Amino acid sequence: MRRKIVAGNWKMNGSQDLVRSLVGDVKARLSGLDNGVEAVIIPPALYVESVKGLSGDSLGVGVQNVSQWASGAFTGEISADMAKDLGCDWALVGHSERRQYFGETDELVSAKVGRVLQSGLQVVLCVGETLEERERGEAKAVVSSQVASGLAGVEADQWSRVVVAYEPVWAIGTGKTATSEDAQSMHAEIRRVLADMGAPSEQISVLYGGSVKADNAAALFAEPDVDGGLIGGASLIAEEFVSICRSMPASAKD
Repeated sequence: MRRKIVAGNWKMNGSQDLVRSLVGDVKARLSGLDNGVEAVIIPPALYVESVKGLSGDSLGVGVQNVSQWASGAFTGEISADMAKDLGCDWALVGHSERRQYFGETDELVSAKVGRVLQSGLQVVLCVGETLEERERGEAKAVVSSQVASGLAGVEADQWSRVVVAYEPVWAIGTGKTATSEDAQSMHAEIRRVLADMGAPSEQISVLYGGSVKADNAAALFAEPDVDGGLIGGASLIAEEFVSICRSMPASAKD
C-alpha cells in the first residue's frame, strides 16, 4: 500500500502571524478527515520550530533544502541533522527553483539525498522538465535521468523513506498544469525507472506538483500512479490546501 501525501511548500513566504493563523486553520479544517492522507507543511526554515510546535503530531513538517555537508564552516547553510533535531520529518531536495536559480546539479542533488537519508529524515526528490525539453520530446529522458541520478546512492533499507515529486517546470506558478493523463504517463515512467533501479517501485509514493488547486486535484489524484501532491501557492490558503487534501480518494493505491 502506498502512502497518500499532500505537502505544502510555502517557498519564501510567511511571517509569525501567518504561521499562527494558517497552521491553526489547517489543523481545524483537517479534523475528522479520514481518507488516509498525510498532510505536510514545508515552511521557510526560520519558521519550522513554530510550525512544529503548533501542529504537534497532526501534521508532518519539513524543510525546503539542506546542505550537502554534515557540518562545518559553511555560512548560511543548514544540515539535515539540524532539521531532524528541530523535529522535522521531511526534507525537499532538488526543487526546480534550486536547480534553476542556485545551479544545483544532479550530482549535488544526489549528495543531498544521501545526507537526508543518513539523518533519518524522509526525502522528497523533486524532478521535472522545462518547456523547451518537453517541446523537443525529451521530457521522459530528462526526468528519468534526474530520478536515476538523484537516487543512485539509496540503500536497500532506505527506500521506505523516499518519495518522488514530479513537477514540470513549465507548470510551476504559471497557472498551467499537466493534464491528468500527462501526469499519469510521467508517473508511470518514474515508477519504471525505480523498478529498473531495484527499488520497491510499487511501494514508493510519487506526487504531482505544478499549479495544483482544489479544482484540478481530484482528477489528478484519481490516476493510478499519482499518490498525492506537492502544493505551492495554494498551500498558503487553508481552505484551498485542505480542499486539496479532501480530494484524495479514500481507497488505497498499491
